Amino acid sequence: MTEPDGPGGALTVLAPDGVPEVRKGDDLTALLLTALDRNGWTLADGDVVAVTSKVVSKAEGQVREGTRDDVLADETRRVVARRGRTAIVRNRLGLTMAAAGIDASNVDAGCVVLHPLDPDGSARVLRAALRERTGANVGVLVTDTAGRAWRDGQTDLAIGAAGVQVLQSFAGREDSYGNSLVVTAPAVADELAGAAELAQGKLAARPFAVVRGRADLVLPPGDDGAGAGLLIRGEGQDFFGYGAREAVVRALKAEPGDQAPFGAPAVAEELAAAIAEVTGATTERVGDGLRVRGVDRRLLGVLTYAHGWQIDAADPHDERDTVTVRPQVF
Repeated sequence: MTEPDGPGGALTVLAPDGVPEVRKGDDLTALLLTALDRNGWTLADGDVVAVTSKVVSKAEGQVREGTRDDVLADETRRVVARRGRTAIVRNRLGLTMAAAGIDASNVDAGCVVLHPLDPDGSARVLRAALRERTGANVGVLVTDTAGRAWRDGQTDLAIGAAGVQVLQSFAGREDSYGNSLVVTAPAVADELAGAAELAQGKLAARPFAVVRGRADLVLPPGDDGAGAGLLIRGEGQDFFGYGAREAVVRALKAEPGDQAPFGAPAVAEELAAAIAEVTGATTERVGDGLRVRGVDRRLLGVLTYAHGWQIDAADPHDERDTVTVRPQVF
């Protein structure tokens, strides 16, 4: 990429043609540099290289014979929601995706492609190799396609990163109107991945892209950054830890191991309001707990479980007695 940066606010994205089918053991660095050279481009400091997770997985031998269903269990940490044959799961990398991100497209018939074992690690290896062979300080993203809650369609996001600031925080800064920004934090690695995908396309055999124009997001040599794992919310931090149906079933079963996705214990006032709304029962504060009168104990157990609370084990087991509930300690 030899032409100069464009004007402020401009991005240049090249996704080179001519990349052959990637097989286990292939040198991705050589494939990228050859394709760029064929198109008359060379890497420069501040560029961001995006590579699809599929070709990283193929080069690393993450191709398996069989169907998605054959390997889904091994790639799944837990099921978030299931509708018919579609399973949305939290996979072994912590990503929440349909079918754990297992891909059955652009691969030999009867085979599927799994995610790389360590996408951040794969990005670090590629970044170091590009630095060694070209002298350029670039950032690297490993990208994949995913759906979005509340939105139709899919877009690419970063599942691995090295040498790239993946998240920008504007908290504490002011906008041009003097308003304080509280939670504004662009996921810039995902935005770069989406820009790269627009140039790569889905069926054009362009697994690499180079994005120029955001050198401010590329970290100094030797600093690979936190990686794309920083963008994954931990269990219990997401408002939508289960699908709507699954949340009802999990709360009714009340298995201790299923509780983390419901999040940290709710404040007493929130639980008291839910108890009143669902049962009409009255509550009063007792130390760190709530005393509830005139409520079915099983129904109360479901409500407390879903809110991160539990019935005090010392309470009597009369189904409609006064019951004390307290926050769970995780």
